[in-house]
Amino acid sequence: MAKEAMQNSKDAMYKTKDSIYNSLDEHKSHNVDVLVDLGHPLVNRVVDGFLKVGGVGALNAASQDAYKLVLQEEANKSSLECMVQNMGKQSLQWGLAAGVYSGAKFGLQEARGVRDWKNAVVGGALAGAALSLTEPNPRHDRVMQAAITGAAVATAAELLRNLTH
Repeated sequence: MAKEAMQNSKDAMYKTKDSIYNSLDEHKSHNVDVLVDLGHPLVNRVVDGFLKVGGVGALNAASQDAYKLVLQEEANKSSLECMVQNMGKQSLQWGLAAGVYSGAKFGLQEARGVRDWKNAVVGGALAGAALSLTEPNPRHDRVMQAAITGAAVATAAELLRNLTH
């Protein structure tokens, strides 16, 4: 009897050990490469999304404004100032949308314990609403349209990502 209890105890220990390793492997597969490690996975994802996508937003604005300057064939101080302001605005908008999306999606995933398309719906809706609130004089109907659009785009992206994996 004691021998059987000891064997059951060892089996339970090995099962626990295996589940811990499986949990760690699963956690490692969800890690992201962050530019700055701030010590908390949620904060890391928000800041990382903000920085990476905000940089893309700045490059997008710079390329669009540079094209406009080439068409005008004239660059003056005010046009360059306008270009820098537009770069700042777009980098903040793009970074805000990415930070809100990645933070909401990751937070929901951790809170619910499930990684599925529903997290993307809520994250996309929040990101769309946050983005529309950065526009001058936001109206409630535009905020709702942006939230619905954000949710739809995020859900489609999540479903397509799951099809390829």
